[in-house]
Amino acid sequence: MVPRHRDRLQVIQGRASRPPEAAEDAPVPERRPAERVLGRFQHPRTGRDARPVDVRIHPTAIVEEGVEIGPGTSIWDNVHIRHSTRIGAECIVGEKTYIAYDVRIGSRVKINAFVYICTAVTIEDGVMVSAGTVFTNDRFPRAATVDLKHLRSSDPDEQTRPTLVREGATIGAGSVIGCDLVIGRFAMVGMGALVTRSVPDFHLAIGHPARSVGCVCRCGQVLLRFPKDGDVALERIACEACGLAYAVQGGVVTELTPPGQGRGNVIES
Repeated sequence: MVPRHRDRLQVIQGRASRPPEAAEDAPVPERRPAERVLGRFQHPRTGRDARPVDVRIHPTAIVEEGVEIGPGTSIWDNVHIRHSTRIGAECIVGEKTYIAYDVRIGSRVKINAFVYICTAVTIEDGVMVSAGTVFTNDRFPRAATVDLKHLRSSDPDEQTRPTLVREGATIGAGSVIGCDLVIGRFAMVGMGALVTRSVPDFHLAIGHPARSVGCVCRCGQVLLRFPKDGDVALERIACEACGLAYAVQGGVVTELTPPGQGRGNVIES
């Protein structure tokens, strides 16, 4: 979840991009090995001065004014983050990713390279968004008015639809995520999937369009594959990898031995 206390978030006052040659030629400040990162350099602190690792922003990234970023988060090269977006603690935003304005992202989220995240997307704690994933938010997109004489505004309107990615979910590389849907807790979307409807908690969804073909554990291992005909009714099934147990009834997966962490959400401003 995004930290509740605003004083734990660093508010960025706007960063302009620098040409690649400027970034390469710029002198690198001396720093201790623990902080060998590009962007902002901070010596690690110990004892009474110890505190969370500062935000790390690559010098080629563009982070617009008013973006809030939690401690320990790394923003890599050629990323563009629009204004008023909030990103939690200990996240990674991979190279050449675009995050639109007013997006909400929780803590310990991994966003790989070349990801497009549009307005009206909310991503909870511990989500994995793999490389090349594209989110959408308009069910009836058009560039111009019906007479083709004026560009339509890109601002949200009544046709803008939200997408929610619940805690712990994984979205595979090259996926396209439709709008007005929810990807459930610890769900797994296979690589290259086209998601046009909600994916239930712990479900494995693959294909064009994506459909549920089984269910997965919190650790990511497949628990079982759904039969083509008939429902699954299991009072208890344990993950062979980590031992966590679940019940499966009519496609609904229920945790029997959760590891004790609460449900994550993003605090709206």
